[in-house]
Amino acid sequence: MVETVTRFAPSPNGPLHLGHAYSAVIAHDMAKAANGRFLLRIEDIDGPRSRPEFADEFRRDLEWLGLEWEEVPAQSTRLDSYREAAARLVEEGLLYPCTLTRKQMAQLAFREGADGLRYPGSSEGMCGPVDPATPHALRLDIDAALDRVGELVWTNKRSETVMVDPREFGDVVLVRKDLPASYHLAATLDDAADGVTLVTRGADLYSSTHIHRVLQKLLDLPVPEYFHHSLIMADGDEKLSKSKGAPALADRRRAGEDGKALADQLREQAVIAGT
Repeated sequence: MVETVTRFAPSPNGPLHLGHAYSAVIAHDMAKAANGRFLLRIEDIDGPRSRPEFADEFRRDLEWLGLEWEEVPAQSTRLDSYREAAARLVEEGLLYPCTLTRKQMAQLAFREGADGLRYPGSSEGMCGPVDPATPHALRLDIDAALDRVGELVWTNKRSETVMVDPREFGDVVLVRKDLPASYHLAATLDDAADGVTLVTRGADLYSSTHIHRVLQKLLDLPVPEYFHHSLIMADGDEKLSKSKGAPALADRRRAGEDGKALADQLREQAVIAGT
């Protein structure tokens, strides 16, 4: 029987909020219910926005919530694995360089996709040859990738088998101009390296799983099961976010609030919502 291994993987570019606590509690409890392992991975490759003091606060927040975890190496220690995977995909003709900025894409009026602005692909002729000295991203040629992998599925913990169709993303960025890897590439490689067997994350990342499943096939990686839980919404039916100033767990912790009681409230909310 395969051991259940889940993870919580926050980025230290701002404090944790209630939505993070909800996600962490769900991942923790799903692992513990199966006598498995709950991992903490710090995703700290966001350049100067990644600050170690936030990671220290994360650990205090999780302890305050009453969670137990094993910490695995942070993303900043894994850069070689991202470079090696990208080099392999370039060699196989599946990645190509692109210098377009998000502003340029917006000006060209590309339609919105699941991951924001959707790039139509190299076949549209928008990205020609690039001088290696010019800052550029590396995009996945999604049509070539799908030709390579064929028909794929991924499995949701709710006994749902999902056919893979990542085309709504277009030719997604796997290596950013300013960072060693995008979320898609880094998280997929890291989950495999850490032996994660059950990826628990918010429903807002459901569509991303299509891209991750393609990468698993291209890079010969193991395939975990997935569980996409409901989101805690702010006023106005918007999801909680750091960028919009969601109240920090650290502030509630310092104010003397009972973290374990808060975790129990989140568990009750998860049951009511059917997560």
